[in-house]
Amino acid sequence: MRSVHPYLFVLTLAVLSLGSCVPAGKYKSMQQQAQKSDSLYTSTLNSLKTCQDVNADLIKQKTDIQNQMNDLNQRFTTVQANNADLQKQLTALSSISSTQAESMKKALENIGSKDTYIQQLRGAVVHRDSVNMAVLLELKAALGGLGDDAVIKVDSGMVSVDLSDKLLFSGDSSSYALSYKAKSVLGKLARVLTDQPDLTFMVEGNTDSTWKKQAILEDNWDLSVKRATAVVRVLQNDYNISPVRMTAAGHGEYLLAAPNDTPEGRAANRRTRITILPQLDPLIKLLQHQ
Repeated sequence: MRSVHPYLFVLTLAVLSLGSCVPAGKYKSMQQQAQKSDSLYTSTLNSLKTCQDVNADLIKQKTDIQNQMNDLNQRFTTVQANNADLQKQLTALSSISSTQAESMKKALENIGSKDTYIQQLRGAVVHRDSVNMAVLLELKAALGGLGDDAVIKVDSGMVSVDLSDKLLFSGDSSSYALSYKAKSVLGKLARVLTDQPDLTFMVEGNTDSTWKKQAILEDNWDLSVKRATAVVRVLQNDYNISPVRMTAAGHGEYLLAAPNDTPEGRAANRRTRITILPQLDPLIKLLQHQ
C-alpha cells in the first residue's frame, strides 16, 4: 500500500474537524495541493533512491579504479625494477663488449704481425729454394755427363753432389791421392761455386767398412778426413775458393749410403760428398726479431 503523505493526513483531519465549515471549492483546492505534495514527495523519494544508487555505483567504480591504480602502481614499480636490472646488464654488456673489442683488436694486430712474419719467412724460404734450384741446375749442367760417378740431388733443403772414389782418387780404395781427372772435375765444381760467392759448403769424406793398414793412417776415420782435405786444398790452391767458405769433415765408414755386404754397396759408400750449406742468416735474423 502506498504511504500517505503527512500533509494530506493533516489536511484530512482539518477538513473533518471543520466539517461543513469549509466551502466545497476550497476543500477541493486543498485536496489538489495535497495530491501535488504527495506526488512531489514520491518523486523526491525516487530521485533520492536514484542518487543513492548512482552514488553506490560511483563508490564501486572509485573502488575499482583505486584497485586498478594500485595494480598499475605495483606493475610500474616492477617495471622500474626490471628496467634498473636491464640497465645494469646493459652496462655490464657494454663493459664486456669494450673488453672483447680491445681483445679482438689486439688479436687482429697480432695476426697482422704474424702474417707479416710468415710472409717474411716464406720469402726467405723461397729465396733459399731459388738459390738451391739455380745451383742444382748449374751443377747438373757442369757434371751431368759423369753418370753414376756424380750423383746430384736436393735433400732436406740442401743441394749435394756425391763423387765416387774412382772418379777422384788414384790407386786402390785406401788412397787419398787425387787423380788427374779429379782436378778437372773439381774445376767444373769450382766454377759453379765461384758464381755463387755467398754460398758456403762442406766436403765430407766417406769410406766402406774394409780397412788396409797403412803407416800414416790409423783407420777409416783418418782416410775419410784425408780425402776431404785433399779436395778442399785443391779448391783453395788451384781455383781460389776462399777457405772460409769450406769445411772439411770425415765420417769414416759410419755414414752408410748402402749395406757393405756387396761390392756395389761398398762402392756406393766410398764417396766424397760436397754439400751446399743453406743460407740461414735471413731466417736467424727473423727469429731473433720475433
